[in-house]
Amino acid sequence: MNTTDNSNNKPNTDNEKRPYAVVLYGATSFVGKITAHYLTKFLSNAKDKHGNNVTWAIAGRDEDKLNKLQSDLESQVDIIIANSKDAASLDKMTKQTQVIISTVGPYLKFGEPLIKSCTENGTDYVDLTGEAIFIKDMMDKYQDTAKQSGARIVNSCGFDSIPSDLGTYFTQTKAEEKFGEACEVVHMRVKAAKGGLSGGTIASMATIFEEVGQDKSRRKQVANPYLLNDDKNAPNVRQTNISKPEYDSEHNRWLAPFVMASINTRVVHRTNQLLDYDYGREFKYDEAMWMKDGMKGKASSYAMSAGLFGFATAMMIKPSREFLSKHVLPKSGSGPSKDEQENGYFDIRFFGQTAKKEALTTKVTGDKDPGYGSTSQMLSQAALCLAQDVSKEEIGGGFWTPASAMGDKLITRLEAHAGLHFEVVES
Repeated sequence: MNTTDNSNNKPNTDNEKRPYAVVLYGATSFVGKITAHYLTKFLSNAKDKHGNNVTWAIAGRDEDKLNKLQSDLESQVDIIIANSKDAASLDKMTKQTQVIISTVGPYLKFGEPLIKSCTENGTDYVDLTGEAIFIKDMMDKYQDTAKQSGARIVNSCGFDSIPSDLGTYFTQTKAEEKFGEACEVVHMRVKAAKGGLSGGTIASMATIFEEVGQDKSRRKQVANPYLLNDDKNAPNVRQTNISKPEYDSEHNRWLAPFVMASINTRVVHRTNQLLDYDYGREFKYDEAMWMKDGMKGKASSYAMSAGLFGFATAMMIKPSREFLSKHVLPKSGSGPSKDEQENGYFDIRFFGQTAKKEALTTKVTGDKDPGYGSTSQMLSQAALCLAQDVSKEEIGGGFWTPASAMGDKLITRLEAHAGLHFEVVES
């Protein structure tokens, strides 16, 4: 796969001299703590390309909470005090590091000041947002600034959307090796997953539904499969959106909507753009959840579809949204237990077909709770990949996706250090 030519983007290599390779901002949030523990363990034995210890820091607005986290980590990791409402503190933080990891959501509410600081100071950035309209807003505002400063902004580096994005990239790479051409169609199916939702995830979903409920233009954005394609001649191929129960006769399973398809599909189509449409301008991609065959599978598919529709409708109406947030849904800062994170997993399949009807099946699996145990590791390795494996001469400043910015290098890291596995499924 080829990446976009960035020879006109002036690289900013000064940040290699900064004191920290990585700063974790929002370290005391639920997923932030999980990420901090993972980084502490992983970096205890890691070296940079010069053979030196990898320097990093935890950051946030509450010094007491950061001190407690530092004590829990049993590490002398440095602490940086920064607040999204204090631009000067953000600039001081971003000027000290090569890469920022942000776990501070909902990003529509709290994410922009940090993006602005990173793009102005040439600092690379990764997050775990599933908010496509936030990414669109930030691209529109800060793409030119990021290109000029050399800041690589890579959103959606968790379960949203690394398995989908890199899984599709891996499938297309294997298709080109086997058939000499990319797949014209890829169907992603969640075969199995076990994990829980945190209050932070619910808060992000509530923010999106609130935006969509209040602003008709937002609804149009959310419905656009090419929302994140910012080229002047974006494709207009009609994309399949599995929003209700369907039967997959090829695999003898019922299908149900996948709640994360709205972000994952947009990221995959942006990757295709950034790879100079290596997947083809007629490329089609969709996502769904696999249910069982028979009446049990049909019932599950209808139940899940109805549940998602009801939840979305309730969250767009202020009284029901506030009631659910206060009395039903997980509170911010809560989430799966450590045992639940460790015992979680996911198994995702990709069914590709070329224009000549040649078929290829691949899968991506993870060995921990997808939203937290696995996400924290994906997020960390994405940040370290930017810091250590991908030079700014290779990939310049701008808004990227995980696959377009890091591709095979990130797959290698994820397989070695994050419990993910990518493989071709032999028929």
